[in-house]
Amino acid sequence: MSQIKHVNQTLKRLLKQHQLTYKDVAQALNMSEANIKRIFATQSFTLERLEEICQLIHINLSDLFLLAEKHTEQLTQLTLEQEQELIDDPKLFLVAVCVRDGWQFDEIIRQYQISQHECIQLLAKLDKLKMIDLLPNNHYKLRIAQDFRWIPSGPLAKFMEREVISTFMADKFDQPNCFRFYLRGSYSSSSLAIIERKLNQLTKEVALLNQEDAQLPLAKRQHVGLLMAMRPWQISFFEQLKRTQPD
Repeated sequence: MSQIKHVNQTLKRLLKQHQLTYKDVAQALNMSEANIKRIFATQSFTLERLEEICQLIHINLSDLFLLAEKHTEQLTQLTLEQEQELIDDPKLFLVAVCVRDGWQFDEIIRQYQISQHECIQLLAKLDKLKMIDLLPNNHYKLRIAQDFRWIPSGPLAKFMEREVISTFMADKFDQPNCFRFYLRGSYSSSSLAIIERKLNQLTKEVALLNQEDAQLPLAKRQHVGLLMAMRPWQISFFEQLKRTQPD
């Protein structure tokens, strides 16, 4: 895929995340909507036009090109074998999480009990698993999308259910940067579709923020867990009180 096509796709994705339509772009740039559609359809952007559109979504050209490069041929889901290899090797799993969050080689070995030689070997394993492209001087190019999903009932999903979610939810959530909210209701299928779409959109926006903040020094970032979930459900004793429906 050509670089301009990646830029075009990235720009359309960012506009959608900011809830901007072609009509909005046309009005802001004092152009016709037809012209804006033609520019995107033919990918005939000038640098000046790209910069004007970037201003609408509050990023600069270099950020756009960086995001387009990072989104190139990225994995949105691992294979069963990849997930299992991560679960079988805790240090490999740790380094995989670090590189997904944009940590540098020196930051990993400074923060965790992993030697330089060991970290190089772990990065080489991630390269073999096609999760990164290992570059000279222990740099790497990430091949995992920020919004990748676990395989349903796969090794990572089972690990999270067994080791992480119960511990995560057990906290009091009464400290700064903590938030817990439970909402229940009875919704139509169309309303559920809207809720699911908004949750998916939030997932993508949070993933993009993580990707953008990866450029900051580690000292200016904070580890945060975010859990979003939705399923047909009712409190168990509510369910027990339901009348049996007649045949």
